[in-house]
Amino acid sequence: MGIFSIVGLLLAALPVQAWERVRDDAPSQYTVTKGNTLWDIAGEFLYAPWQWPELWRANPQIENPHLIYPGDNLNLDNCQGNPCIVMERGQQTVKLSPQVRTLPHREAITPLPLETVRAFLRDHRIINEKEALEELAYVVAGDNQRLISGAGDLIFARSTDADTGQNRIVRGDPVEIYRHGEPYQSASGEILGLELIKIGEAYVARREGEIIQLEVRRANQEVRNDDLILPLEETALDDNFMPRAPRAELSGTILAVPGGVRFIGRLQVVAIDLGSRDGLQTGHVLRIDQAGERVNDPRTQEVLQIPAEEAGLLMVFKPYDNVSYALVMEASRTLEVGDSVRTPR
Repeated sequence: MGIFSIVGLLLAALPVQAWERVRDDAPSQYTVTKGNTLWDIAGEFLYAPWQWPELWRANPQIENPHLIYPGDNLNLDNCQGNPCIVMERGQQTVKLSPQVRTLPHREAITPLPLETVRAFLRDHRIINEKEALEELAYVVAGDNQRLISGAGDLIFARSTDADTGQNRIVRGDPVEIYRHGEPYQSASGEILGLELIKIGEAYVARREGEIIQLEVRRANQEVRNDDLILPLEETALDDNFMPRAPRAELSGTILAVPGGVRFIGRLQVVAIDLGSRDGLQTGHVLRIDQAGERVNDPRTQEVLQIPAEEAGLLMVFKPYDNVSYALVMEASRTLEVGDSVRTPR
């Protein structure tokens, strides 16, 4: 009997409710390979990849079950009537020889394509309140009265008396140079956050009172007067998380696609109008709904609203207070700014 036939009999013998989330074509065993993400693997077993934690049981031998490595074998099993994944830890082999050999370091697979996310975070940042901009240091001049500056140039910035605490800049500090982006606004016009676009990096050469002299180390664009100077932001991501749905019923909107693009596809970054104050966390998955068209009734000429349809899924990777950045993981149609997001069913 074929392996898929055995799995089919196993599924048929168990309660429908317990197994309805498992794909009909789910493999009985899956070997993790380099380049996989947790989302990819979850999609091999489940129709809804964010339900992965519900499958993850019966692994007491694994010190940290969130870490999965290339070579590990994942077995679909029956745990007291419920579907579960049991993992067999893959073993690396090393060829013996007279000299000493070290075991190569194995990197755990990531929940989503983190390099795509890290590259985005290096160039984007959100300030929660408009008033906070006034507390930041800003460029007032280039060396020798230059209007624009680049890598290797000296620039001068002014730091107000409000430049304290985490925004304090002192000699020897590495800093980042940002430019004002678009404000993120709610449907009512409330400012939810202010986007900052990274222009480059600099080093604080000296400081005298409010005036700071900086050496530009790297520049993606020319540095101009009124560009902002901020301390380095910690952009490290905790890759030890599982994709999962929020516990609360959340509803929001796609505010923008950083970079000005309106139409959205898979693995593009979007900004949504939900944040940590709404209970959103890294790893939370939201469903994307697209509003139906407005049509005229052919008999009465009344305007009718066609119901919204599910169009994709996104995963949050950087929540701020009122705004979050998320990566589109699935898109069954072209998505747009203004599409709704909500807790998946």
